[in-house]
Amino acid sequence: QVQLVESGGGLVQAGGSLRLSCAASGNIFGINTMGWYRQAPGKQRELVAEVTSYGSTYYADSVKGRFTISRDNAKNTVYLQMNTLKSEDTAVYYCNADVGSPYYRNYWGQGTQVTVSS
Repeated sequence: QVQLVESGGGLVQAGGSLRLSCAASGNIFGINTMGWYRQAPGKQRELVAEVTSYGSTYYADSVKGRFTISRDNAKNTVYLQMNTLKSEDTAVYYCNADVGSPYYRNYWGQGTQVTVSS
């Protein structure tokens, strides 16, 4: 059984930084795209950033220049470095990954709360 476990959320003041981590565990044959989504109260879940197995990245316009996604394939882990945080970044952040075990399917983490105080 594959699990995605996030860590690193918390409360931070506007302008501050946080680093989220998401580790995949279980019987893993390979991982394709890994990404981070977020969902604020009353809003739909949205894609924040993602990275392919080859290292290509995508960022939502709202976080470009402030957030950096990276991955460590040896550790089956994806990171999200969040700088210059704004109150509108407050949300539950979810890890997402396409994991082969051995057949590829999409998995979600349980979510981690990020709260930015102004």
